Amino acid sequence: MLIVAKYGKETIKMSKVILSYTRQPINNVLYDPRLAYSMHLAISEEDGSFKALNHNSGVLFSLATENENGSLNPKCIKSPYIFKLKEGGFGVVAVRTGAEGEEDEESKGGVLLWKSEDLVRYDEIGLLSLGEEFIDKVFCVYREVEDDYVLSFRDAKGQWFIACMDDVFTLKAGEVKAIDAPSCEMLAKAGLFSEQDASKVEKIQGVVPYSTIEVSDAVADRLCKKLLTPINVGMEFPAQVTASSKEELDTIFATALYSDGTQAKKRVDWNLSGVDFDKKGEYNIAGLVHKEHFEFPIAFNRADPCMTKWNGKYYFIATNDADHNHTLYIREADSIPELVTAEEHLILDSATYEGIGGLLWAPEFHEVEGRLYIFHACTPGPFFHEECHLMTLKEGGNPINREDWSQPRKILKKDGTELCEAGKTISLDMTCFNWEGDYYVIWSQREFLPEDLGAWLYIAKLNPKEPWKLLTDPVVLSKPDYGWANNHTFVDEGPFALMRGDKLFITFSSAAVDSSYVVSYLEIARGKDLLEASNWRKNNYPILTSRSVEGEFGTGHNAYVIDDDGVIWNTYHARPGTEGVRSSGVRRVHFDVDDCPVLDLTEDLDVVEEYRKIQTKLIIK
Repeated sequence: MLIVAKYGKETIKMSKVILSYTRQPINNVLYDPRLAYSMHLAISEEDGSFKALNHNSGVLFSLATENENGSLNPKCIKSPYIFKLKEGGFGVVAVRTGAEGEEDEESKGGVLLWKSEDLVRYDEIGLLSLGEEFIDKVFCVYREVEDDYVLSFRDAKGQWFIACMDDVFTLKAGEVKAIDAPSCEMLAKAGLFSEQDASKVEKIQGVVPYSTIEVSDAVADRLCKKLLTPINVGMEFPAQVTASSKEELDTIFATALYSDGTQAKKRVDWNLSGVDFDKKGEYNIAGLVHKEHFEFPIAFNRADPCMTKWNGKYYFIATNDADHNHTLYIREADSIPELVTAEEHLILDSATYEGIGGLLWAPEFHEVEGRLYIFHACTPGPFFHEECHLMTLKEGGNPINREDWSQPRKILKKDGTELCEAGKTISLDMTCFNWEGDYYVIWSQREFLPEDLGAWLYIAKLNPKEPWKLLTDPVVLSKPDYGWANNHTFVDEGPFALMRGDKLFITFSSAAVDSSYVVSYLEIARGKDLLEASNWRKNNYPILTSRSVEGEFGTGHNAYVIDDDGVIWNTYHARPGTEGVRSSGVRRVHFDVDDCPVLDLTEDLDVVEEYRKIQTKLIIK
């Protein structure tokens, strides 16, 4: 459908239709209410049907409300309606519900509002109070002639109302009037989905369609670029190259092109059987774009995996689920692929040191001022005494020799006191990184007594001279305040830093360590104070879930390593089946049109076979 519509003060051609919808929950394994009761998006196709975006997963979730002690009240939404704003961009209005989609006493008589420039990122504005009864349907339109917004809603008793406002985002409703029920024609004109159009959404599993909105090609294009996994659509390589050796030739990369307009550099495996680099001349050569293959999983019963490169070698370490987290093993190899079959070397167990018992969790390699450390969590025995610890590799030590690692020592606050009160609060998953000349640590901390507050992410500067000690007071960075983060349990954990240009991303995992486990991220720009929580932007939806890659469930707790070609690899764990054991995987990290991480670009999408063959003229001078 091609129409011309007013959009703010500009006239823009509209050519795509976006559907906003929620989903029917499946069960607590495959698709929970806290996931289903969120706004999902689909885009119209040429035949008039709709195609789900973001793996048919939600893109807009309601924030939890917070109690005085910091505990959270999880929330969901229903009836999400998108409307255009006077100044450009979009608003979203929805009915806020409880965690299972039920009526929410805290939201009674109100609707929730967001602003968005592009339907990818959203800012929650707050709850607009409209009356005393529960609300079940709502929509809002901007009237250009009257220069106001008309918000219409239906309460649980079936009565319709309207409220006219100059600006809905002041959260002041003004006069609310009862009206007759709008006709089907009026509702359709407002974009509310009609049962007559049910055939258009048949391809979308579990869809509960609510409304449609026509958008410009630019908005639709951006949505597709951000919410559809890119695929390799071509390859570029110079028609001729000059090189005096194979090593020099290997420094010239192919450029893989992707459906979203992004690119990635790729090494080429050349057939040089007819080439003599000692003889000047021209040679026609062919090769294949290198395609690294990692079968999932690369290691069963290994969770929270981490790889690093140290002194020319690659190392792998992970939580050992095979023995219920009583040992830590390291693998060493000359390349990342060789780590898959490398021998394991025991470097820590739960019986060697007094005070170091079971639950050896989430080990990570980190370099601080030229020294290699392993940050990990452990306990003398009881679960409620789990705390962040540090092991140091001695000067000139070999990482696979357990004798070269120090006894674990607790991470302490800057004044030397305990990071948290043992028996009451646990700490784990500490990660470390250098940003703009300072070292930082981020970790997960969960207070259980007197009340379970859930696991929160904290940040502090680290003392690089004594890396078992903080340099600043801890600051709360993130709470599990979205439905995907408080699903089955309230958890934010597994942080790890990923730098890209002037941006710092902290990916982290949320929810329970079952099939509900997911990955999202926090983002901050260079020059901003990392210890000021308001400087960070949290992504509203997870970027890696059980719906991202077929056959991988409960994906999460990832870390990153850069190989010799400069390629960033994501190491993560997932379950090969909903009841499978936590197992490690490896996949290349891609970056989208905003330079944000893409973690679901599988090998078959990353390099498509028909584009692998490369031909060029090699000139040897």
